[in-house]
Amino acid sequence: MIDGALLLDKPVGISSNAALQQAKRLLGAAKAGHAGTLDPLASGLLIALFGEATKLSGMLMDGEKEYLATLRLGEKTRTGDAEGEVLKRKAFGGGEAQIRAVLERFKGKIRQVPPMHSALKRAGVPLYALARRGESVERPPRSVTIHDLSVVRLEAPLLELRVRCSKGTYVRTLAEDIGEALGTYAHLAALRRTASGRWRVEDAAKLEALSSSQPLLSLESLLADLPRAELAGAEESRFRNGQALEWSLSSGLCAVYGSAGQAIGLAQATAGRLRPLRLLAASQAADKHPKSL
Repeated sequence: MIDGALLLDKPVGISSNAALQQAKRLLGAAKAGHAGTLDPLASGLLIALFGEATKLSGMLMDGEKEYLATLRLGEKTRTGDAEGEVLKRKAFGGGEAQIRAVLERFKGKIRQVPPMHSALKRAGVPLYALARRGESVERPPRSVTIHDLSVVRLEAPLLELRVRCSKGTYVRTLAEDIGEALGTYAHLAALRRTASGRWRVEDAAKLEALSSSQPLLSLESLLADLPRAELAGAEESRFRNGQALEWSLSSGLCAVYGSAGQAIGLAQATAGRLRPLRLLAASQAADKHPKSL
């Protein structure tokens, strides 16, 4: 059994699941998942998870994301990106100084209305499926955080931005809102994810260059940023059985390690207790090809 993660540079034109399944077949993994979807039109960092690493997807998705986003100013599309038909046009006559001033207004905590062309569900039906039928439903705004928003390149009508944001941020919505704030329209012409948490696309493997001996990140390396809770003997046995333990050494989310130094789970330490959140089975081939990033 393969337990670990692969940093993958997903190309434009295929879904995240298609890229994941290709990697899964090549590596011979029995179970696979990923830590955050990229649309087919987007490229960049996809964290592919195999075996027991799939249990860590929620933790990995909580990290900040970084993107290079290319906006086309002056055009509004049905989908908010380059896939949709153009609905409205209005030329943008401003310059970089105006753009920089507007971008400042989007930094920090902002409210976003999720787009209809998204994977959010209403009564079990993805919003994009409703949108394809010409339907629109009310979507409550969400609070997200834009940590950094800066101009990389302006070659009108194309504007390339670097975006560092919290999870749950819709960059296509951000693009449309920036266009409106500039007194024009805008849609997302291209998107590349350059980082997720501490992982960067520069360290990712190209899909076309993958081999069956591709190095994988171990469970321990995925958990390296979290506080450690080290258990042995009866405490380790109780934790493996899903029992909470008395605990006073740390608080918050932590990675739990057994007596042999291997990761055995995620836990929440609070109010003097260590409560199991995710239990990791003993790996048969953890970190088949060791690599630390």
